[in-house]
Amino acid sequence: MKKLLTILCLILALVLVQNDTFAQPNQSLTFRTLWNNYTNPQPAWENWGDVVNDANDRGVEIAYGRRLNQGTWLMIPAKIGTATYRPGGLNGIIANLDALIQTNLCSRNAAFNPNVQLGFGSTYDFRTDNVDFNIPAGAGLNVRLLENVYLNAQTQYRFSIENRPGWQHGIGLVVYFGETDRDGDGISDKDDRCPDSPGPKELMGCPDRDGDGFADDMDKCPDVAGLATMMGCPDRDGDGITDLEDLCPDVKGLTAMQGCPDTDGDGITDADDKCPRDAGPAATMGCPDRDGDGIADSEDKCPSENGPAATMGCPDRDGDGVADKDDACPDKRGDSAHKGCPDTDGDGIYDDEDRCPERAGVAALRGCPEIKREDKAKLERAIKLVQFESGKEVLLKSSYAVLDEVVNVMNSYSNYNLLINGHTDATGDDKMNQVLSERRAKACYDYLVSKGIAASLMDSGGFGETQPKGDNTTAAGRKENRRVEFELYVK
Repeated sequence: MKKLLTILCLILALVLVQNDTFAQPNQSLTFRTLWNNYTNPQPAWENWGDVVNDANDRGVEIAYGRRLNQGTWLMIPAKIGTATYRPGGLNGIIANLDALIQTNLCSRNAAFNPNVQLGFGSTYDFRTDNVDFNIPAGAGLNVRLLENVYLNAQTQYRFSIENRPGWQHGIGLVVYFGETDRDGDGISDKDDRCPDSPGPKELMGCPDRDGDGFADDMDKCPDVAGLATMMGCPDRDGDGITDLEDLCPDVKGLTAMQGCPDTDGDGITDADDKCPRDAGPAATMGCPDRDGDGIADSEDKCPSENGPAATMGCPDRDGDGVADKDDACPDKRGDSAHKGCPDTDGDGIYDDEDRCPERAGVAALRGCPEIKREDKAKLERAIKLVQFESGKEVLLKSSYAVLDEVVNVMNSYSNYNLLINGHTDATGDDKMNQVLSERRAKACYDYLVSKGIAASLMDSGGFGETQPKGDNTTAAGRKENRRVEFELYVK
C-alpha cells in the first residue's frame, strides 16, 4: 500500500509541473486502491466492516481511458488483488481485465462529475488457473483537485457468467493527458481549423451555428441557414440575390431592381409602385391617370371623369367646391357646409333640408309654408260633413263634394302628406268598431286616389271607439265621435 501511495504522489507532482500541456486532453490514466467483496455479493450490511478491514480482500487498479466523443470514454482497466473468490471460502489472487463504456454526466471541467459505466470483463483466478467472464456495471464520482487531476471514487458490481458475482470498490486519482483539444469538440488542436470554438469534424472543427454545412468563419450569414453558392446566405425567393442584399427577399425579382419585382414593367418596383399591375409614370408613383386631370387614378375619387384637385379629381358642375357626387344640389352653387346647397327661397332653411325649396316656409314644417286658415277650415269641415251609410263604410253621395275640397287642398300643398284616420262611437262591438273605422278611412283614401292624389302621399288607419271627442251617452256626442279626420303634415 505504501508503494502505491508513493507512485500516486509522483504522478501528482508530474501533473503539477506539466499542467498547462493538458488542456482538454483525450486520454486518461486512473490509479485506484480496491476493496474486493466476493464473500457477500448480495451483502448483509452488518458484515461489511469485516470486508473493509480484511487485508486479504484488497487490490490495485490501473485504467487507461480514451475519449470517444465529448462525454463518452472507452476505459480499459487492469486489476490485481486478493479475494475470497471461489466457493468454499478459499482466498487467493485474482486479476481482472475489462473493456467499459463510461459516460460522464457533466462537463469534464466540472468540480463534481458523476459517471456510469457498463462493459465486458474477465476474472482470472491464479489458484485454479480459471478464467471467468463478467459483465461489470458501475458508477463513480470525479472530484476536481487540479486542472487535469481528479479524486475518484467508484463502486462496481460484476455479474458473473460462470462463477461467483461480486462487488469491487475503489478510490484513487484520475490523470488526463494526450493531444490538446481546447474547445472539446473531439478534434485535436493540430487538426482543428477553429481550435477555440467547437465544431463538427466535417468542417475541420469549425462551428456552424445555422447548420447549413458552411463554417461560420466563411459564412456571410452565420445565424441563418443558406446555400453554399450564396456563401452560406439564404435566397428565399430563388432569384439569385441573397436575402442579405435583396430588398424584396420573399418575392422573386430583378437584379436591376435589387431583387424586387416590377410587374407592370414601368421601371418602378412593386414595393414603391402604388399601382404595381398598371403601368404609369413616376410623377404619379407608377399609377395611370385615365381622365388626364393630373391626379393618379389610385388617388382620384372619380378616375374616369376629369375634375379639379380641390374635389379629388371629381367634377363640380356648379363650382362650389363640393364634388357633384357629394353635392345634394349639383346644379346650384351653394354652401359646402350644407352639402353644396343654397337657400333658394331665403327662409333660413337650406335646400338640402327644405321640403319646399322654392317657397319660403317655417322650420317646424321643414321649410314648407304654413297651411292657410281657409284650407284648415276645409279640412275641419270634411271631418264634420263626410258621411257614410249607417253601420257601413259606403260614402254618401253628399260626401263627394266635401272630399273634392280636400283634393283641392292637397293640390295646393304638393309637398305635404295627408293622414286619414277613422273613428266610431261606443255603440256595438269593440272589434267591429275598430274594423269599421279602418274601412271608412280607407274609403276616403280610395276616393282621393281616384281623383289623382298620389297614393304615396297618403296613409290611412282607424282607432275605433278609443279616441272619443264627445259623450257617448248622448246622441249628439255619439254623432261627434263618428268621424274621419284629415291631417296635413310634412315628412
